[in-house]
Amino acid sequence: MKYYTVGQVNTYIKNLISSDYLLKNLVVKGEISNCKYHSMGHIYFSIKDESGSMPCVMFKGSIPAGLKFRLEDGMSVYIQGSVNVYERDGRYQLYARKIIQDENLKGKLFAEYERLKQKLSDEGLFDFEVKKEIPAYPKAVGIVTAKTGAAIQDIMNIARRRNPYVQLVLYPAKVQGEGAAETIARGIEVLDAMGLDTIIIGRGGGSIEDLWAFNEEIVARAIYAAKTPIISGTGHEVDNTIADYVSDKRAPTPSAAAELAIPDIMSTINRFNALKNEMNRAMKSRLNETALRLEGIRNRLEARSPEKLLRDRQQYLAGLSDRLGYLMDNKLSTYTNRLGVLIARLDGLSPTAKLKNGFGYLEAKGKPLESVNDVSSGEEIRITIHDGDISTVVR
Repeated sequence: MKYYTVGQVNTYIKNLISSDYLLKNLVVKGEISNCKYHSMGHIYFSIKDESGSMPCVMFKGSIPAGLKFRLEDGMSVYIQGSVNVYERDGRYQLYARKIIQDENLKGKLFAEYERLKQKLSDEGLFDFEVKKEIPAYPKAVGIVTAKTGAAIQDIMNIARRRNPYVQLVLYPAKVQGEGAAETIARGIEVLDAMGLDTIIIGRGGGSIEDLWAFNEEIVARAIYAAKTPIISGTGHEVDNTIADYVSDKRAPTPSAAAELAIPDIMSTINRFNALKNEMNRAMKSRLNETALRLEGIRNRLEARSPEKLLRDRQQYLAGLSDRLGYLMDNKLSTYTNRLGVLIARLDGLSPTAKLKNGFGYLEAKGKPLESVNDVSSGEEIRITIHDGDISTVVR
């Protein structure tokens, strides 16, 4: 049986397409979708219209002369280039040499986005005056996103690191495709009724189609109607959705939204410790000032000695003495407790404290007994144990 390899078939198809005069140089009109700028400088995207979609690439070397603006999803453009086969994947794509923007049409989705954005802005849904403050120390945070994916995992990891005591309540919503906007709006309504402190809505980045659920009017009005403060963390840094404008706070990513909603408890603890130290220093300084002031009063009394002045100063001194006494009692109590600890520690180091469980200290002729050769039969020795002394005779 005669057969061909996959590579041979791909090469054959590539040669057929390469020999087609029309496909060597043509202009295609359509709307940009799934645009991604590669780290190597190339641009990968798709061009589509009502009838279909085609993968495209524009290599780094063609960009300086062939592209005078930044490509974005939703743009309507004319692309001049050639169609050929990428043999490794066995798929054809349009290799763009020059891209011209269609100034008369921004793209269906982009136009709809701008229309709704203007409409809601005119109604006041974006006004800063109606935006709610995000609670500084929340106890419970709601999340409207997909139950699987990077967004929920990132939020959970950040919450665990910054404040593990915050309760997270997830409403698993559909964040892309048909019906996604309705489930997101329903999730906002459900979590808002639970009386949570903050709600996070969002998902990871994607094309304008992927993020379109967050551009729907039903989601925008659900956010605006909610009594709970809402943080929108949709897409990446460059993505902006209608939900971002209506929300009380906008974050560039779901991770950033989690950091805005959940404070770092360690920084709060450090702040309180700093305040505590500052308070202790202020109290110590105040005590020293009071002691110096008391000494000055005493010196003035001894120098002047009028009876009336003495009575007045004695009354004033009594008040200061009571206050000082209260502070000193507290200080004395602290040192008493510390002395008790030191006494217990000293007792543990005492030689006699070790004379228990059958151990003793032996003396002969008033000196420590260090060897059996230091005593003889009939000589008297003294044994000290933990609760007394014993006199005995060597046999």
